[in-house]
Amino acid sequence: MLRYVTVPVTAFAQNCSIVWCDHSGKATVIDPGGDLPRLRAEIARLGVRLDAIWLTHAHIDHAGGTGTLAREECVPIVGPHPGDQFWIDALPQQSAMFGLPMAEPFTPTRWLHDGDTVVIGESTLRVRHCPGHTPGHVVFHSPEAKRCFVGDVLFAGSIGRTDFPGGDFDTLVSSITERLWPMGDDTVFIPGHGPESTFGEERRSNPFVGGT
Repeated sequence: MLRYVTVPVTAFAQNCSIVWCDHSGKATVIDPGGDLPRLRAEIARLGVRLDAIWLTHAHIDHAGGTGTLAREECVPIVGPHPGDQFWIDALPQQSAMFGLPMAEPFTPTRWLHDGDTVVIGESTLRVRHCPGHTPGHVVFHSPEAKRCFVGDVLFAGSIGRTDFPGGDFDTLVSSITERLWPMGDDTVFIPGHGPESTFGEERRSNPFVGGT
């Protein structure tokens, strides 16, 4: 059984998710943007074993702590899509721009592509490439748990910004309507910021993609 807790990190209150397989106790951290002592304390409290890091995209608030955590815990970095290589390369500049601790450089152990799967313990999640916020953004979908970790593609009542380099509004809307909506109205999504919602609720009421 897949379980998760959400831990807001950094001054951007980014929703870092600790996701684990209840049977095996193996865990992954999705988007460790920073505040690593807090994340380690939560992992210890849960009594799970960190097995990997998964990235939805490489903006500093989502990826800033990745290199350090991977090195110190000796775990692989999985994702995002290769389209975000330039954002990974720019992590030191992103750190300086926002006055955050210097991000340690890293190279993903495995790049992800649309249709891939990722495994944590006995749970398998599907990967969808959802560009628009960044070119290499991916999401992680568990059909069994009816949960999707969407990073900054979609929020409760809003969508991701498209004014950063590589962003595109029409591409983002297509990612949402063509790749997220088919996952089902009853699927709960965990966004990169703010509260959870369901795809059905956003199809009905989101001012940017409602009615699509």
